[in-house]
Amino acid sequence: MSNERHTKEFSRWPTYCRVLALRTVLSALILLAGCAIPHVPSRVIYEDPVNYVRLEEDKTVLPEWPQGHFSHPAALEKERLWTILSSLKVQEHRIMPQRWLQGDAPLVPVFTEDQLALLSGQVANGLAQAQYNERVTFYLSQPLTLMRRTITSGGMYVKENKLHLLLGNCRSIYGIPAYGMIYDRRYPMRPIAAKEFDLFFELVDAVTVQESSYIDDLFANTRDELVIDLNKIGRTDPVRNSRTSNVF
Repeated sequence: MSNERHTKEFSRWPTYCRVLALRTVLSALILLAGCAIPHVPSRVIYEDPVNYVRLEEDKTVLPEWPQGHFSHPAALEKERLWTILSSLKVQEHRIMPQRWLQGDAPLVPVFTEDQLALLSGQVANGLAQAQYNERVTFYLSQPLTLMRRTITSGGMYVKENKLHLLLGNCRSIYGIPAYGMIYDRRYPMRPIAAKEFDLFFELVDAVTVQESSYIDDLFANTRDELVIDLNKIGRTDPVRNSRTSNVF
């Protein structure tokens, strides 16, 4: 009877009050759902209002399986990272019929000069502090309007003598929801929309080729990750941080 009485009382409210009440309840449910999203264990290396570099735990790297451990901490000097990051290019992903009609899209740099200056130093710091089960992730944001921004994000780790780099987003446009929840910063290695780019590395001889399927190629999942042989990237004077560091 109590629920029936409440329902009748609610029906007597003016329409605008009922709408406001329902919106309030809906917003509260959305907020609770957002809070339920699993937390990613991480350590901040660098953060400002629109960018960050941090260390994230990789749950697939098990302590009892040393063969799967990353080669961290790793000393990779800023100059070599600048060379690597500035050699990354993206191209609009086009399937074969599109290429027949339009040709290949132009290659464009992944990062701006300012982003290269930030990442090359902070990623080097992150690799030097990373543990065997942590990868370095980055998130770079450029505001377009109060409610929209472009995002470039991804992550990397060193294993043996190779740098594994995945680009989750490249200048992807993100609209901030009206209720203020921000999801794009939580998982920098995950795309916020279908990927529409292929990732390339100018120093072709340093790239380790990976196998892929036709389905991956169709959905632009084959060329968002690179494995780069660090022995084939020109080095300056490597700095050894400690006996436990891995220098390539």
